[in-house]
Amino acid sequence: MPANRSTGEKRERPDDRGHDERVQADEAPALDPEVEARRIAATSFIHKLGDPVLKSSATAVDRFDDSLRRQVSRMTAIMDDAIGVGLAAPQLGVSQRLLVYRVGPDAPVIALANPRVEWASDESEILDEGCLSIPGITVDVERPVYVRVRAQDEGGEERLVEASGLEARVIQHEIDHLNGILILDRTSRDERKRALRELREAERQREAA
Repeated sequence: MPANRSTGEKRERPDDRGHDERVQADEAPALDPEVEARRIAATSFIHKLGDPVLKSSATAVDRFDDSLRRQVSRMTAIMDDAIGVGLAAPQLGVSQRLLVYRVGPDAPVIALANPRVEWASDESEILDEGCLSIPGITVDVERPVYVRVRAQDEGGEERLVEASGLEARVIQHEIDHLNGILILDRTSRDERKRALRELREAERQREAA
């Protein structure tokens, strides 16, 4: 999940999409060339929309060994370089129920293996959400504001996470990846049609370049 895609605020719906925050990427400050180079390199490892692995349910983690810890380290490095706040193993082509996330620059990286949502609040929010596997696209996604998630850490120890706000949204987004669900599956028909239209236009522009 991209670091700058969930604002934490309900977005107003202007009549003119030209004023929507989604289409104002040109106003964002340019990244340092070295940071941008790392971002491009990192995103090259991330599987994109259309890859079958993104629509498949991942396999449970059953071995908590050095190989898994290396996988967590690799996922963390790619997530950070891609300027993301979360990453699931299927996004790297690995059918494994494993995710990592970091919700702030000074926050620790949390790894969750075999996560399951034990409880979710009735209170929900609709926020703008993006995905590293669908670059350049954001859509409205409704999710519970509070969740309780039970999982295991990279050592196999039980981990219980009670999350709210952005942390809850990131965890739910990444668990969706483990179940073969994308943000386009979570949004309205109109939002999905708009997103697919933007993707087709971006592809035409790349082919014409």
